[in-house]
Amino acid sequence: MTFRAPVSEYEFLLNHVVGYDAIPATDRFAEATSDVVSAILNEAGKMCGEVMAPLQRNGDLTPAYLENGVLRTSPGFGDGFKAIAEGGWIGMSAPEEYGGMGLPLTVATAVNEMMAGACLSLQLAPLMSQGQIEALEHHASDAIKELYLPKLISGEWSGTMNLTEPQAGSDVGALSSKAVPNGDGTYAVSGQKIFISWGDNDFCGNICHLVLARLPDGGPGTKGISLFLVPKFLPDADGNPGKANDLKVVSLEHKMGLHGSPTCVMQYDGAIGWLVGAEHGGMAAMFTMMNNARLGVGGQGVGAGEGAYQHALAYALERKQGRTASGTIVDHADVRRMLMEMKAELFASRAILLACAQAIDMQAATGDKTWASRAAFLTPIAKAFGTDTGIRVAETGVQVHGGMGFIEESGAAQYCRDVRVTAIYEGTNGIQSMDLVARKMMDGGEMASALIDEIEEQAERARATHPNMAESVWQACESLREATEWLVSQQDMQDRFAGSVPYLRAFARVLGGHYHLAAAMADQGGPREKLARFYITRMLPEHSGLLAHAQAGAAGTFALSLEELAG
Repeated sequence: MTFRAPVSEYEFLLNHVVGYDAIPATDRFAEATSDVVSAILNEAGKMCGEVMAPLQRNGDLTPAYLENGVLRTSPGFGDGFKAIAEGGWIGMSAPEEYGGMGLPLTVATAVNEMMAGACLSLQLAPLMSQGQIEALEHHASDAIKELYLPKLISGEWSGTMNLTEPQAGSDVGALSSKAVPNGDGTYAVSGQKIFISWGDNDFCGNICHLVLARLPDGGPGTKGISLFLVPKFLPDADGNPGKANDLKVVSLEHKMGLHGSPTCVMQYDGAIGWLVGAEHGGMAAMFTMMNNARLGVGGQGVGAGEGAYQHALAYALERKQGRTASGTIVDHADVRRMLMEMKAELFASRAILLACAQAIDMQAATGDKTWASRAAFLTPIAKAFGTDTGIRVAETGVQVHGGMGFIEESGAAQYCRDVRVTAIYEGTNGIQSMDLVARKMMDGGEMASALIDEIEEQAERARATHPNMAESVWQACESLREATEWLVSQQDMQDRFAGSVPYLRAFARVLGGHYHLAAAMADQGGPREKLARFYITRMLPEHSGLLAHAQAGAAGTFALSLEELAG
C-alpha cells in the first residue's frame, strides 16, 4: 500500500499545540522558522512515500542474511539508505561545522517518525548513527570528531551502540567485555555483544561501533565501565577504511519482526579501539546516546502506529460487508470506534514526543536548567507511551482487518511484529516507569507539579469556549496531583515501583487530554476539535483506574508466594 507522511499533522502540532515558535525565537535556532520547517517536512515526506515505503514489505519478506561471513541486506535497502544520506536526513540536528544541518531536534524527531512509519527496519540504521553522532559530539576528542563525524553525518560510514551481553541485559554493570591499553593511545577490546541493531551492512564504507568495556583497573558495576570507538576497518593515514579490525558478526538474531534490520551478535577479539570520554566514564557518554535513542524509539512506536493506522483505514474503506451507508465496514460503529481510538492515541503520543523534543531544544538554546528538568521528566513518558501506543494501534489494525489481519499477505501483522520490540529496547517500558517515579522525582515531584499546573492553567483558559472538556481535563489533573503527592511520600521504593507503569500511563493520558484540548481551541468546529472531544470523553477517563492502581502499593503485588504463582 502507499504511505502518506503525516506532514500536515506535524505542521498543526508545531504551530498550534506544542509551542514550537519559542525555538526559532532563540539565537541558536533563529533560522528554523515555520516556513523553513514546513519545506523540510514536505521534502522529507516525499522521500518517505516514494523511496522508503516501497521497501517495507521487501525487508519483511527478504530479510538480511549472512553469506560466508558477509552480511547481505534486503533488496533496495542500500539505495534507500543512500537516499536518506544524500537528503541530509542523518545529520538533521548534527552540528553544521561537521556537515550537519544544525536543525532543532524537534524537527528531526518529526522526520524520524515519518521515516519509521514508511519503513521501520530501514529507519533504524540512520537512528543508530544519529545517536552515535551526538555521543561523539559531546564526549569524543577533537581528533575523533574531526575524522568520524563528517563521515557519519554524510552516511559514508554508519554507527552502532554495543551495550548488551548474554549475561548482562538491563544490568549493564554485569558486562564482562575487557579493554587493555596498547601503550600507543589505543586499546585492545575483547568480548561478545548481542542485540546489536545494524551491526553490519553492505552499503557503508565503514561501521563504527561504540562499545562498553572494562579497563583492567575498572571497578565492579557501572562506575568501572568505559566507552570505546571500535571501527570495522581501521582508518589509514588519509582517514579512509584500511586494515580490517579484529571483530566480526558471529550470527544474526532470528526475530519476531524487523526482519530487514540485521540484529547482530558481535565478537571482539583484541579489536583496536579509542577511548571516548573519560576512563571509567563510559555510562555518562553512553547515556547521551541512549537518551537520544529513547526519544527516537518513542517516535518509532508512533511511526509504526501511523503506518498501521493508514493500512487499516485503507482496508476499512474498501472491505464490503454488512448493510452500511457506504457499503463498507468503515461505517460499522465498532470499526469506526477503533479507527477513532487509533487516530486520537497517535495524536496524543505524537504531541508528547514533540513537547519532549522542544524542551531539549530550548535547554540547548538557553542553558536553562528548568528546560533540562522538563526534558528529563518527559523522556520516559515519550518513550514508553509512544511505543505502547504503536503496539496498541498496530494490534487494533489487525482487528480492523478481521480474519485477513491474521493472514500475513495482508501486511497488517507486520506492523505488530515490527513494533513490538520498541517497548523493550533502550530500556524496557517498565524501566522507564521506574525511572519516572524514582530518579525523576528526586526533586520531590517539583517538575511533575509544574507540568500539572501548566495543564490546569490551560484548562482554565479553555472554559470560555470548551467548558465540558476543560472541566474533564482539570479534574483529571487534580487526581494526577493527588497520586503524585502520594508517590513522592512513599519511602519504600517498591511501593512506587509497583504502580509505576499505570502512573506513567495515567500521566500520559492527562498530557494527551491537555494537547487535545489545545488542538480543540485552535481548530474550533474542525476535525481536531471533534477528535479532541472523542479522546477527552471516551479515553481520558481511563486515568482514574490507572491512578487507583498506581496508589495500591506493593503488598498486593507480592501477595502470592513463588509456590502459589506456580500453582
